[in-house]
Amino acid sequence: MKSGCENKRSTKKRSVELPIINKSGKDRNEIGVSTTSRWRAAALIGVNLLIVLHIIQWLVMGRTLSPIEPSESMYTLQQGVVNAGFIFFVLAILATLIFGRYVCGWGCHIIALQDLCAWILKKMGLTPRPFRSRILVYVPLAVALYMFVWPTVNRYLVKPAGEPLIPQFTNHLITTEFWSTFPPIAVAIPFLFVCGFMTVYFLGSKGFCTYACPYGGFFSLADKVAPGRIRVTDACNQCGHCTATCTSNVLVHAEVAKYGMVVDTGCMKCMDCVSVCPNDALYFGFGKPAAAVTKSVKKTASLSWPEEIAAALIFVTSFMAVWDVYQLVPMLMALGIAMVTTFVVIRSYRLLTSSDLSFYRYSLRSGGTIKTAGIVFLGFAALWTGLNIHSGWVRYHERAGALAFQSLQIPDELALARSNPDPWLSSSDRENIAEGKDHFTKAVNAGLFTNVDAMPKLAWFEYLSGNPEKAADHLAAAADRQSGQGRALSLYYRGAILNRLGRYEEAIASLDKALAERPDLAAAREEKGESMWQLGRRQEAVTEWGDAVQNNPRLVLANSFLSGAAASMGRQDLASDYRNRADQYVPPDARFHFMLGLRLQRAGMNDLAKENFQRAIKLDPSIQTRWVLSGGDR
Repeated sequence: MKSGCENKRSTKKRSVELPIINKSGKDRNEIGVSTTSRWRAAALIGVNLLIVLHIIQWLVMGRTLSPIEPSESMYTLQQGVVNAGFIFFVLAILATLIFGRYVCGWGCHIIALQDLCAWILKKMGLTPRPFRSRILVYVPLAVALYMFVWPTVNRYLVKPAGEPLIPQFTNHLITTEFWSTFPPIAVAIPFLFVCGFMTVYFLGSKGFCTYACPYGGFFSLADKVAPGRIRVTDACNQCGHCTATCTSNVLVHAEVAKYGMVVDTGCMKCMDCVSVCPNDALYFGFGKPAAAVTKSVKKTASLSWPEEIAAALIFVTSFMAVWDVYQLVPMLMALGIAMVTTFVVIRSYRLLTSSDLSFYRYSLRSGGTIKTAGIVFLGFAALWTGLNIHSGWVRYHERAGALAFQSLQIPDELALARSNPDPWLSSSDRENIAEGKDHFTKAVNAGLFTNVDAMPKLAWFEYLSGNPEKAADHLAAAADRQSGQGRALSLYYRGAILNRLGRYEEAIASLDKALAERPDLAAAREEKGESMWQLGRRQEAVTEWGDAVQNNPRLVLANSFLSGAAASMGRQDLASDYRNRADQYVPPDARFHFMLGLRLQRAGMNDLAKENFQRAIKLDPSIQTRWVLSGGDR
């Protein structure tokens, strides 16, 4: 006999909750696959294909449209160079002011890399989780102001009187040097790996956009006033599918419930949230911008405030340590490296101080015991941080050496006038030479890579220290690793030093290579002419000096050489003409006249040399003492 309770229970109507089927035929509780993501992937693949075709076109034709890269805008602001990158950046910001951050989500090659990394990780069963910092989120805007606003401010602060605040604009839409502003391939590949993959693995999807991209700093500001936003209808039931699908780490369900739209400027209008909404409650529409509402939805921060401050210090230290180290690491790559460093250092601290900690599906520490995955993580953190510290040490010495180099007061022309520049060095020059040489030597010896910018500076310090042979060797090594103007200058200085050593044939070979890179490098032609003169190839020397003054009649040294050569051949009328031409452009500077005298003296043009020595002494009587110390007429 059944109890009353059982009878009561048995009289209840039984009901089975039937699943509500959406358009795709799937359970509403199951998050659908975004159909928009395929179109966006196709658009991003198309962007990368266009980049490849752009490069191929340049390689085949030798000239092409200048890079369509926002960073090129820096040259417009600094130098007035109007290029395709500047035009694209302006149009992208204007579009963002209307439609929001569509350009980021649908047209950025770095976004494509980040999405690819997130897709690969999900295929491996690892879903990137966002790292949320309240301070570091302002890094993109700070860097954007430095890149695009500071040049104008700095020009206003230091510009000479009469110089315009805005530089004169010039057309550079077509270029033959497409890759000149980009890092070499050996740097570009790790750059893409760090900024496209590592930032996603450690910081979550769009990690680079959130914490490093300076262009995103401006796009975020423009997005605040954009009327185009993701909006919601009354059909929303707060299922959360939108937030679960969003790869921009936006709390979509919370924001649309609170404001009727997405107000987070991190929203890149990928449209995934709209695509997966089971009630078709989300849509893109125009109306009140995000700046018109007071924000109250807060994201849960990943760090406490003491950790935030520590993270900011770690970030700045790491960034300064790696930025431009070896003259290789560009700013954007340094930002990505610094963010990864910040994450692994903070995570390592937590691993060492907490009882339990996990990363993705891996348990790093459990019950106070560090697990195998934790040991691996600490090992990676130690290696990564160690490389940062080493880079910082090298960068410090590179920077200190560069400052010492900039502080040198002796003009290059005077230092190169004879093989022994010591009598012309001031006490401050000697201190800077010793310090700079020490710093650069430490940086070169300890560096993992060769700094092709530091090596010529070290060579100059060696030359000023009385080691011209060593200086020539350093310049040869630097030229082997350089291209373009940098290679031309290294080869020129090497040729000039070899001339002072009396190695004229080697000097000509080096100067010819310099002129192959820079046919307009007049100083190299002057040196080459001197080499030929010393070898007895006097007619060839005259031809070389003549070519130099034909391209630039204001060359005092070349005109002086031609005057001395004409006098030695008995052509006094021609010698007088070249001498008068030189006198038109010679500066009233004692040291310049003395340098001119030394160069002419080396070439055996003694009468003209003595005239310049006398002019130098007349302008500065104390210079006679240095003349004696430097060997006088010898």
